[in-house]
Amino acid sequence: MTDIKRVREELYLDGPRSRIEEFKFLISVMWNFLKGFRKLHFSGPCITVFGSARFKEDHKYYQVAREIGASIAKLGFTTLTGGGPGIMEAANRGAFEAGGKSIGCNIILPFEQLPNPYTQTNFSVRYFFVRKVLLLKYSYGFVVLPGGFGTMDEFFETLTLIQTGMIRDFPIVLIGKEYFKPMTHMIEHMIQNKTISPEDLDLVLITDDLKEAMNHIRQYIDQNYIVRRQKPRWWLLEEVKPVN
Repeated sequence: MTDIKRVREELYLDGPRSRIEEFKFLISVMWNFLKGFRKLHFSGPCITVFGSARFKEDHKYYQVAREIGASIAKLGFTTLTGGGPGIMEAANRGAFEAGGKSIGCNIILPFEQLPNPYTQTNFSVRYFFVRKVLLLKYSYGFVVLPGGFGTMDEFFETLTLIQTGMIRDFPIVLIGKEYFKPMTHMIEHMIQNKTISPEDLDLVLITDDLKEAMNHIRQYIDQNYIVRRQKPRWWLLEEVKPVN
């Protein structure tokens, strides 16, 4: 890590700074949100896929994510991911190869994370919290595959938003019953101790059956939403053209 990057991290973690520095940070956050809104406003109804960036092409979950991306395309939805490698690349790749819309919202990290090549639209933001908002805001459902801290953070934040009523009737599918078994035991432990309610998990399906997963998502969308596609036009100084 360069000295400049280290200084920036120290400033970011140093608590309250001068008013001008806090104002600069606010502008930076606003600009990152504006960039995301411009890129995703006409993206069409999306399904977001979360998962590890570390799985290579020969990993079984990479192949599963690739099939999921293709299935999302067949449903007529846009596949939205964090735009990086691993599961994200695989889901984007499946959608891209199936002729569907594929979008990546990448994150700028101290160590380089390049956007994967299987997207029609791929943009980067500086802050994880901005990326999470964008991945949630434009989606009608969520598919979570095995991953690490970042994936668990995304999964539990989505659950928290559903639990607190901030978002409603959005299906979540976990793919990988064996991988997620310790976590499901922990969730059952929470229910037994009444730190969460059993109904908090009504929208969560844990399965290895991709057909069941897609049917679960489609059922909730059909029951709760009318999906409308907006006609691209000039918006926020950007002319958006539909992807063929």
